[in-house]
Amino acid sequence: MTTGVRRRMGVDERRQQLIGVALELFSRRSPDEVSIDEIAAAAGISRPLVYHYFPGKLSLYEAALQRASDDLAERFVVAAEGSLGSRLLRVMRRFFDFVDDHGPGFAALMRGGPAVGSSTTNALIDGVRQAAYVQILSHMNIQNAPARLELMIRSWISLVESTALLWLDGRRVPRADLERQLVHDFAALAAVSAAYDEELSDLLRESLRGEPGDGPFSDLVVRLIALASPPAT
Repeated sequence: MTTGVRRRMGVDERRQQLIGVALELFSRRSPDEVSIDEIAAAAGISRPLVYHYFPGKLSLYEAALQRASDDLAERFVVAAEGSLGSRLLRVMRRFFDFVDDHGPGFAALMRGGPAVGSSTTNALIDGVRQAAYVQILSHMNIQNAPARLELMIRSWISLVESTALLWLDGRRVPRADLERQLVHDFAALAAVSAAYDEELSDLLRESLRGEPGDGPFSDLVVRLIALASPPAT
């Protein structure tokens, strides 16, 4: 008969384990509701040992948010294939996968949670937004965005964030509908901005070249035409 021997973890391995445990707990409850004792118990170690690897809950919280923010930023990276509309729809699906799986942690990341006022936390949030902005430009095959386009994209990213936070409060709208609606919102914001800027209009024509008839952007056009049409009598 053999008995199992607990393997001693190295410093970095233990830190990564604690971050993973914290993220798992934060995915179910807001970080300010999770104690160091709970994290220690879930990791199978003592409370003092947690403080050996992290000087306090804030440092562990920020390390967990760093990993979560890296993951969230990666959700905007999709294969460079297909139309712009189809890429954005894949991005929204990946984004809402994260929101769905890490609701309380996502809310804490966006709202600041117990680390509100922390320059580290604010920098992480800004980093996610910047990564999202750069990726959207990449999907549009644009390197240097004119001012109106930058304003439009950053406004849309803020809309995605606030919509996700509102959706988490009851999830009253089917997720798939919301993902498609946000892609439509992107197209609508882009169209309004292009109406006031000839340079942006030319850029968008190039970005939208090859949009399929059954894609999300074409779907929006069909819906708008139907909305503008007089009702049948």
